Amino acid sequence: MPRPQPIASTLITTFGLGHLRPASGTWGSLPPVAWAGLLLLVAGLAPSVGGSVWWVYHVSLWSVLLVFSWATVAGADRAEAVFGHDPSEVVADETAGQCIPLLLIPPALIGAGWWQALMALALAFLLFRAFDIAKVWPANALQRVPGGWGILLDDLVAGLYAAGGLWVARLVLV
Repeated sequence: MPRPQPIASTLITTFGLGHLRPASGTWGSLPPVAWAGLLLLVAGLAPSVGGSVWWVYHVSLWSVLLVFSWATVAGADRAEAVFGHDPSEVVADETAGQCIPLLLIPPALIGAGWWQALMALALAFLLFRAFDIAKVWPANALQRVPGGWGILLDDLVAGLYAAGGLWVARLVLV
């Protein structure tokens, strides 16, 4: 059995979170949410740096989205050779997909105060996990694309659906 490469294994399992049970995908979705929460906390505690933090928030989440998308596509074949078909250890796709609703959170949900921002992050997380698990069309069809793209694309669609859910929540709640 091939041995995983340390850097590739680290990224594709989101720093080992893919080895945690139960619900490895849920564990893999948490880092972007925690990072977003930390940045929003810093912005809330120091409003004078809010604009700078908002810039860092978006650039860092885009970077996470791109790096973990690349890790999923590039490392999928190797991961399947090491862990087996459709391995639950691979959670880089969840990490990437979770960034989409975080990047598209309506500013009105964040700007209303710390409590509302926390609720927006929690809702982004819960909606993403729900859509990722449900595999609503076309996510279920995209999951059948061969290789890493099939592993990744359904999570990106789940992220888009979760972002849409956040905008609906904005219309209802704000």
